[in-house]
Amino acid sequence: MSEFRRDPLKDTWVITKNFRIRQPREFFVDREQVTITCCPFCPGQEAKTPPEVFAVRPKGMDANGPNWQVRVVPNKFPILRIEGELNPQHDGLHSCLQGIGAHEVIIETPDHHSSLAQLNLGETTAVMQAYRARLLDLRQDKRFRYLQIFKNHGVEAGAPLPHSHSQIMALPITPPLLRNELNACREHFLREQRCLICDLIAQEMADGRRVVLNDGQFLVVAPYASCFPFELWILPLLHNHDFAQQSDQQLAACASALQDALRRLYNLLEDPPYNFILHTAPPEWPRPGHPDFWTTLAQDYHWHIVLVPRLNHIAGFEWGSGFFINPQPPEDAARFLRDANPTLNF
Repeated sequence: MSEFRRDPLKDTWVITKNFRIRQPREFFVDREQVTITCCPFCPGQEAKTPPEVFAVRPKGMDANGPNWQVRVVPNKFPILRIEGELNPQHDGLHSCLQGIGAHEVIIETPDHHSSLAQLNLGETTAVMQAYRARLLDLRQDKRFRYLQIFKNHGVEAGAPLPHSHSQIMALPITPPLLRNELNACREHFLREQRCLICDLIAQEMADGRRVVLNDGQFLVVAPYASCFPFELWILPLLHNHDFAQQSDQQLAACASALQDALRRLYNLLEDPPYNFILHTAPPEWPRPGHPDFWTTLAQDYHWHIVLVPRLNHIAGFEWGSGFFINPQPPEDAARFLRDANPTLNF
């Protein structure tokens, strides 16, 4: 029989189907292959992007030239632009802001043919360091209420260019999903005097059925109320609300756990399309009229990464009801992933 399962972090419900055990091969996706004659993200093509705002390259090398390891540039066709003012307007029940924000691309590797799963630990750590650097820089702008880092891997997950990259968007509004998380964490802390995500980590470790990896620094788990087949959360065991506060050593540990998860998915599901999203604390700017708004944020929130393979389609029922239907219970997904090979043969 199927089950309704509640996610206490997002305050949402999911329908999990468990009529039979579905094998990973039943979720294989026919990937669309994109070829381009001249990739603007490749070394030697730096002039085809806006000037870089951050790069990892050897000391002494010129900006906006080759010999880089990670390169961050403004999106050439941004959804939001950094120049201008918000100019809020109201028309009865309707409200409007100008599309002010930031939209940047993190080019993760100079190798056009390497995916994030195929990078080595040092290369993946450099990507994490680029994330941290951009969060620290963009959060200085008091117009921005939230900074969203995300990655689309594959056309099916929203990546039109095959060269491995992720993106960051600075937003003048806190996204509803993150606002729900922040409120749930705050309410739990005020009620229990404990971090909600720390409590979820402890419960998952005690249960064990949904744990894919516990390396002593990070827990990789298929969440109890997974919205999608083989969805994973990557959770730091050490409580911290802010990804941008992580040391180089902590970023390396995060890179290792992320690599492990990506490689298990790569081997088990034949390099599926996926999205991952970094959930981290918002900039702690004072809110007019709310002097206590962020007073417990460091205690009640806990940053994490959500990794979602794109293996099924959202249809009318999901759009109409808000209930996701997951045909693969997370207990089965975790078991398959625990048995999957976490290394790649190049």
